[in-house]
Amino acid sequence: MKKPALLATAFTAILLATPARADDFPAAITVSGEATVSVAPDLAQIDAGVANDARTAKEASDANNAAMGKVLLALKGAGIAEKDYQTSRLSLQPQYGQNKSTGASPVTGFRASNRVTVKIRDVTKVAGIIDALVGAGANDIGNISFEVTQASKLLDGAREQAVADARRKAEIYARATGVTLGAPLSVSEGGAPMPLFKGRMAAAPMAAPAAVAPGEETLSVTVNVSWAIKAKEQ
Repeated sequence: MKKPALLATAFTAILLATPARADDFPAAITVSGEATVSVAPDLAQIDAGVANDARTAKEASDANNAAMGKVLLALKGAGIAEKDYQTSRLSLQPQYGQNKSTGASPVTGFRASNRVTVKIRDVTKVAGIIDALVGAGANDIGNISFEVTQASKLLDGAREQAVADARRKAEIYARATGVTLGAPLSVSEGGAPMPLFKGRMAAAPMAAPAAVAPGEETLSVTVNVSWAIKAKEQ
């Protein structure tokens, strides 16, 4: 019945034998610094597709293959390299009607569709390529997005600004608590650039030229920095 008391006594003895040292837990101030940079995107991506309805599966498939062939030729004619476009969806689905007298849903035809994802490495050509696709028969254009391909490199200047921002904050806390900053103990980076815009364009053919605004993308970086602190000299 005395075992719990013995265990408690042994545990206390261990704590007394191994006191925590101040060096094990260095005093520090840890803050986050932030910085942003706005840059124009240099890559655009869009989806283009064709859909065809026919009485039989073969007729729908044949018509769709012919339509997509024209779309791919239009991409090639617009200067898009083959490596920059890829089939993203291919389907052939039955279409059902409604028999009011029996309540049955017979197959009335078939719909074939084909979509391709296109990378455009010159964003000034986006509108012209969309017009070329629509002119070639694409009847579903959408999921347009812009991005910066060299985001990490462009953030280098912002990283220096983020560290400076972190030091500014740390110095404020140091003055408020009566200490001085020492050497940085650790630096870590967080955050990632986010796409500025993603949207879907109308699927209907456009009579007027496509209006596309790439805008700018804001890239951000966050750093977490810990500084050693020491008492001010009297």
